[in-house]
Amino acid sequence: MNEKLDVVVIGAGPAGIQAAIHAVRKKCEVLLLGRIERSALFSAHVENYACVEGVKTGEEMLVAGIEQVKRFGAQVMEDDVLKVHQADKGFTLELESGATVSTRTIIFANGTARKKLKVPGEKEFFGRGVSYCVDCDANFYRNAIVAVVGNASAAIDGALTLTGYASKVYLVNQELLASKELITKLDESSVENVNGTWVSEIAGDGDVKTLILENGNEIDLDGVFIELGAKGAMELALEIGVQLDMDTMSHIDANKKTETSVPGVYAAGDITGHPYQMAKAVGEGCVAGMEAANFAKKQKRSAQS
Repeated sequence: MNEKLDVVVIGAGPAGIQAAIHAVRKKCEVLLLGRIERSALFSAHVENYACVEGVKTGEEMLVAGIEQVKRFGAQVMEDDVLKVHQADKGFTLELESGATVSTRTIIFANGTARKKLKVPGEKEFFGRGVSYCVDCDANFYRNAIVAVVGNASAAIDGALTLTGYASKVYLVNQELLASKELITKLDESSVENVNGTWVSEIAGDGDVKTLILENGNEIDLDGVFIELGAKGAMELALEIGVQLDMDTMSHIDANKKTETSVPGVYAAGDITGHPYQMAKAVGEGCVAGMEAANFAKKQKRSAQS
């Protein structure tokens, strides 16, 4: 995509879908990035949403929402975002497929939960060799031996990033579920691909020392990065300086207009904090879509004057 878009929405849950709908109806060029199965709503059942009678499955509501987005004229791509950069009067996003997208505004609507391995040692060694953010902590592992655990784009991208810091990088995965382009990059790198097994335990003495695998093998190392699924909203937001809430550092700080600390960047849904409810997500998505569209239009008018 060579043309600069007005609004890119990251996340295909209720917040992202509503944001895309409101932005595109303001006659903006809109791209929605994400997969509905990644939404917390996907496997839920809904019976407490206003004006919706009976019990609906999250999946059917999300499918209907994506069709609305397309019908109103927005583009939809089932693609993961690997990196976000600030660019001239906007932002550039690097996608798993290898595509690069340029946009005037970004709406983060891709949830907040960090998936855990749920294995012995994970909780005990958090912050002492166990990390959930390569971009945040890679610098602490210069000339060290590390492993990344995960099957999808976040894990592969994290492993590739770590080759610029660590002396040895392992990627532990059951099966690689990513684009051919990203897997090719992995194959051409120095990362050792430990395929077809999973982690059974993280062990150490004060700090992480060993990764024990289900196939019986052990890897001696200094750090383990757990990167399950796509890269999370907070990791992407931190790349461009978006401020997190100061109390818990677990959500993006956004005001009532869904504006973040970075002009042109908005946040909606679970990533902005409790309550984790579809009604809140849709309401914030509505506001974010309209605010981002207005911001993009002002930018374009300013450029033309």
